Amino acid sequence: MEAHQHSPDSSSEECTVLEAPPGKNTCPQHGKVADLFCSACESALCEDCGSDHDDHPKVSLSEALEQHRSRLQERLGAVQGRLPQISDALSFVKEILQQLTNQRASIEEDIQSSFEDLHKQLDVRKSVLLMELEVTYGLKQKVLQSQIDSLIRGEGDITTTCTQTEEALAGEACVANLQVERKLEERLKELAGLRLPCQPEENDQLDLVMETDGLRKSVHNLGTIVTTSAVASQSEAMGGGLEQCIVGHPASVTIVTRDKSGGACKSGNAILSAEVFTPDGSIVDGEIVDHKNGTYEFVYTVPKEGNFSLALRLYDQHIKGSPFKLTITRASEAEAEVSPSTTTATNSAANATPSTGSSEGAKRRGKSPGQKKKGSKRASSALGTPRRKTQNPIEDDLIFKIGTKGRNKGEFTNLQGVAASSSGKILIADSNNQCVQVFSNEGEFKSRFGVRGRSPGQLQRPTGVAVHPSGDIIIADYDNKWVSIFTCEGKFKAKLGSGRLMGPKGVSVDQNGHVIVVDNKSCTVFIFQLTGKLINKFGSRGNGDKQFAGPHFAAVNKNNEIIITDFHNHSVKVFTPEGELVLKFGSNGEGNGQFNAPTGVAVDINGNIIVADWGNSRIQVFDGSGSFLSYINTSADPLYGPQGLALTSDGHVVVADSGNHCFKVYRYLQ
Repeated sequence: MEAHQHSPDSSSEECTVLEAPPGKNTCPQHGKVADLFCSACESALCEDCGSDHDDHPKVSLSEALEQHRSRLQERLGAVQGRLPQISDALSFVKEILQQLTNQRASIEEDIQSSFEDLHKQLDVRKSVLLMELEVTYGLKQKVLQSQIDSLIRGEGDITTTCTQTEEALAGEACVANLQVERKLEERLKELAGLRLPCQPEENDQLDLVMETDGLRKSVHNLGTIVTTSAVASQSEAMGGGLEQCIVGHPASVTIVTRDKSGGACKSGNAILSAEVFTPDGSIVDGEIVDHKNGTYEFVYTVPKEGNFSLALRLYDQHIKGSPFKLTITRASEAEAEVSPSTTTATNSAANATPSTGSSEGAKRRGKSPGQKKKGSKRASSALGTPRRKTQNPIEDDLIFKIGTKGRNKGEFTNLQGVAASSSGKILIADSNNQCVQVFSNEGEFKSRFGVRGRSPGQLQRPTGVAVHPSGDIIIADYDNKWVSIFTCEGKFKAKLGSGRLMGPKGVSVDQNGHVIVVDNKSCTVFIFQLTGKLINKFGSRGNGDKQFAGPHFAAVNKNNEIIITDFHNHSVKVFTPEGELVLKFGSNGEGNGQFNAPTGVAVDINGNIIVADWGNSRIQVFDGSGSFLSYINTSADPLYGPQGLALTSDGHVVVADSGNHCFKVYRYLQ
């Protein structure tokens, strides 16, 4: 039988349907060319799949592939878009790790230094005790040895004379021996009446009283490593101070710190800052209270109505929801009459520029003290000529002013402390720009230095500045809780007060070259050597004569007495270097010699005391006994919350006009 052979193009039953060769667009079930796509099953369909997917939505395969590619491209873009964020986060976390490592090294250095100092103190005390032992023993031994020598001599004389007498008596009694025997008799008579120190003239007591239990306990508890696990991304704020607030009335915000998992932190000491920004860009002051249980309270007072922003930062990062939008409204006139407000805000951990805490304070700002009936207008002096071409519309004591709000040279954001050097320089602590700017007495910009950070040599919130006789520049860093020392060229040398200071605000230098530090947060004045050794400290929180409530700045007079502005006690206090009160003057009010929270202070060559009256936005002058003398006339360009103040080497007054983001130089008759 002959085999039947089919040609390739014959139409036999078995070959009526051609199978698609394996390819990219084939049906996975039948292996045939697919031209549709089932959206429900997410699979390609050939002509044999139709009955199984009749009720399913279908689109052309090319359209489905295009849509898939489009979605994939979109997701790729979204994921790639995260790379810069991850890169920034990586850099930031690395920076935090580096700061943590630097802080560890700094603390290790402090521990080594502190214990070396303690070892030295113990060695000194050991030497003193050994010396005291030798001196005491020597005095007692000398008395007893002298007594022994006297007794030995007496015993020897008596023994010798008795032996001679016994020998004479043993011999023959004769006239020839009579003379000798008479002499022996007289000697015996003399020895019989000889007074010898037979009773001890000293005792043998030499005891050591070493009360070591308390010392051991102190050493056992000496030093604490302080930290928290709080992170900004999980921490949150709550309270009425985030909602509607009333002009001039204290508002309160509670901050709850949490760890990375959202768990509430149970300990305090977190580094928290708070700033309320007013519409004109100035910063409202407030007080952060650490409850030591992981929660904090920020109390602030706003001087005017309007829309404001509250920035709450934990370790320099905004917490949840920060910055918050605030609406400040004015209370009814009746309410204002019943309960007039007073200045209640204190300096915050951010150490921002204070604002008035009084609803009337906003009205008072802009008034010149010279325009008040209560004040005696200070006559304009002929000392010096304006160093700027700007003509004052009103004749007053202003010579020139420098600065606007910003971050460039000659611009400021919350300037605080002021110092003047004998070499004709003006130094400004530019707090929120984390730097110090240096100008000539004529207002010409010279230099600036400072890098933001929490490591030695960096500045986090510089608030006070002073110039040491050696030329070194001393800077109080409120947030870093230490005082930094730089050369006159701005190179870092050392830091002091770390571990002791809680919130240094102002610094000064006394006649002995010691550094005076006003710790605003602990309400204490510290006196250090330039080496960092603590000489003395005095003061505590309260309203007593030797207590403070938010002290700000310091000056030293020719008697080496320390003058402190006591912000919330509305007074100025003068102390000896030992911390004894010499003088106190001032009370809360607007009259001559009264204060609404004094800040900057300086002393002229005659001992007169110049004080920046922050809440009343004026500068007052007092004699050395605290009696009011006059105002500096600021009518033409009124101050708004003056802070640091100093006398330049050419005898003018320079003041940090924080609310106006500038410093001003005034004529001053000494």
